[in-house]
Amino acid sequence: MSKYVIGLDYGSDSARALIVNAETGETLATSVKFYPRWKKGLYCNPKINQWRQHPKDYLEVLEATVTDALSQCAEGVAENVVGIAFDTTGSTPAFTDETGTPLAMLPEFAENPNAMFVLWKDHTAIKEAEEINVACKKSDINYAKYEGGIYSAEWFWAKALHVLREDPTIAAKAYSIVEYCEWLPAVLTGVTKSEDIVRSRCANGHKAMWHKDWNGLPSEEFLISVDPLLASFRARLFSETETADKSVGHLCKEWAERLGLSENVVVAGGAYDCHMGAVGAGVSPHTLVRVIGTSTCDVMVASYEEIGSKCIKGICGQVDGSVIPGMVGLEAGQSSFGDVYAMFRRILEFPVRNILPQTIGDKLPKETIDEIVEKTCDKIIVELTKEAEKNPITESTMIATDWINGRRTPDANQLLQGAITGFTLGTTAPQVYRALVEATAFGTKAIVDRFEEEGIVINNVIGIGGIALKSPFVMQTMCDVINKPIKVCNTDQACALGAAMFAATAAGVYSKVEDAIANMNSGFNREYKPQPDKVKAYAEIYKTYLKLGKFTENEIFKY
Repeated sequence: MSKYVIGLDYGSDSARALIVNAETGETLATSVKFYPRWKKGLYCNPKINQWRQHPKDYLEVLEATVTDALSQCAEGVAENVVGIAFDTTGSTPAFTDETGTPLAMLPEFAENPNAMFVLWKDHTAIKEAEEINVACKKSDINYAKYEGGIYSAEWFWAKALHVLREDPTIAAKAYSIVEYCEWLPAVLTGVTKSEDIVRSRCANGHKAMWHKDWNGLPSEEFLISVDPLLASFRARLFSETETADKSVGHLCKEWAERLGLSENVVVAGGAYDCHMGAVGAGVSPHTLVRVIGTSTCDVMVASYEEIGSKCIKGICGQVDGSVIPGMVGLEAGQSSFGDVYAMFRRILEFPVRNILPQTIGDKLPKETIDEIVEKTCDKIIVELTKEAEKNPITESTMIATDWINGRRTPDANQLLQGAITGFTLGTTAPQVYRALVEATAFGTKAIVDRFEEEGIVINNVIGIGGIALKSPFVMQTMCDVINKPIKVCNTDQACALGAAMFAATAAGVYSKVEDAIANMNSGFNREYKPQPDKVKAYAEIYKTYLKLGKFTENEIFKY
């Protein structure tokens, strides 16, 4: 009988479980479930960029997705599952008690958003991030130097400090802090002490300023200099981290029974979705993998020789082993990508959702009206794309920036907002949409340019995710703007497949991640190639994008 592994990919809105043949990479079953509380909008406040997720959501979809996926498989598959691995969003930390339990799992904090996981896109900690940056500049050691030189509001320490300041009840109870991708493996292996949680090299190297040069996390003195509220957390956290190819233990009895698996199943270490997604896409040196969704995460690997002693400015970190052990993982990304299009769709939906039902009134049943509204809204982007593709680049008067959720890279700045210029009396909705698509492509080029300016060679680009598979217009525009070919993965579950590769490695099916990639990869769906005439046109428009960005950053969004 073949050996099987389970890759679990926890995204912003939902989680998916992939049952994979560890020897061939064949996908046997997939199950996707939405987080029930998150779907209702609970614990979030978009007006202040507060995005929180309840840990119970994670556990409920864990059981639901795995059991559902296994139910789709032939008899004998469950008994031959040898490994399981998680990828999650990040940085998504939560405060815990001494047992490593997130505080929201305790009755007294069950409805307190500050006791929950602070999602990656939560931007409530902008002030705290800036204070950390100031402290890094004053310190004898620049603890942010391996994280692009700029600490972000999306990351571990800024979020922790913001919650401690915001909520004295949390500050009084909090014993330690855990990343989402560390907590789930700990749950499955029955960990009951915070200090026994195996800590992720990926998460802490990129977001918590962990590095071997200063023996782990930033010093206690540094953290206290930022705010005394951070005192003592370092001692209760960790000094060592592990790469995700290593086992953190086996399924405990409770979860083996709940999932219908054996207690012999190996649980791999956790990592972020984009990093495991890069592995699922077949990342190799000089290849940029773009995980394209609501935001993007751009991941590369480089040899120790190529990186040498240089620190790459303005990215989201360079971490030994965060992607593939034995290489340096490089991370960048855009804070919004698909969210840019979703924002414009919501604007256009307003009359459909708020006026059309009133206009129709009682002429049709409410169920019919609701169906008409949903079908109309679902077609907005499709129809915008059809019309936008017809507009020649040379006729566009509009330029936009992609910073509607701040800027992740190059040079993190969550205070920035999007801008658009070039409106005329003849402007149409498809023209605006095209400008937004071009803006996300220009944001991509800014990232590519930064890597290359810093001496990192990019020969190939791979796109993964729903947009990469479903939107030729977006992908061809990006291809023409960056002037590089882009391959798109066959699978729409590259992150879960990457997690399955780590599960197979941790379980001993393969001795190293590269062997898992070679045997389990999905191949490519299609390849986009730059169109010379459009490359030339976009090169000129990009100059205007840079001017608009510089103007808005320096003159309008000064704080």
